[in-house]
Amino acid sequence: MSILLPSRRFLLGPPWLIDPDARDFIRRVEAADGAALENGVKLAYSNFIRGCKADGIWNSIKASCAFVGARTLNGALVPFMGPAPTNFNFVSGDFNRKTGLVGNGSTKYLNSNRNNDADPQNNAHLSVYVSTAGDGAYIGEVENFSATNGSQIVNTVSSSSLGTRLRTASTASTTWATNPTGLIGLSRSSSSEYVRRFNSANVTVTSASIVSSPQKSIFVFGRNFSSGILPTSGRLSFYSIGESLDLALLDARVTALINQIAAAIP
Repeated sequence: MSILLPSRRFLLGPPWLIDPDARDFIRRVEAADGAALENGVKLAYSNFIRGCKADGIWNSIKASCAFVGARTLNGALVPFMGPAPTNFNFVSGDFNRKTGLVGNGSTKYLNSNRNNDADPQNNAHLSVYVSTAGDGAYIGEVENFSATNGSQIVNTVSSSSLGTRLRTASTASTTWATNPTGLIGLSRSSSSEYVRRFNSANVTVTSASIVSSPQKSIFVFGRNFSSGILPTSGRLSFYSIGESLDLALLDARVTALINQIAAAIP
């Protein structure tokens, strides 16, 4: 009678543990990479998706990429959900499997191919996971700065401040003592206010939502704005766009994803 060694049981285990949506995602990443992923990376992706489903936030994510785990830049641009982003000027040397993509503050950004008005006016979120803080816009789309709808997360090193908008004409700025890293997110489920999260804490911003037309696609590593994309020099590991969700739950899931992937890669 043959007995499977523990290592063999581990190799046979993941197909039973992997979430069905994660299996589809992993197939797409491996096809883009042209190589198989480590079992630990596969399990990290599955744990993230399964966990988001258990938390009730998975269906609120409509466009998202994790720039960690894949073996190549092409694999890193395969989306969890929604359309694949369009790459403007990122090259393989900008990609790190454990920490994500780094911008250059001038020419590199992604078009998420999801419009700012694709989600309901008072039911929306934006988030990024910052592995290395930098100057510039992390994500966003702005019509103008006076009377129309804008959504963005901008870090400004010269003034030590984080500026945010979510379906609003005004920017809420907060001064920081240390460049914030980790998940930075915005979520609106009300016409009068939205929640902002960074440094592992939520703050409610009183700012009425407005609607304007036309709305444009949201950029990542920059903002879609005719007067300046403001590309960031930071390194990002993740972004998500979609409907309102619990930012603390998303923070925990994304942080666990990144930590598990880092542990799985030699």
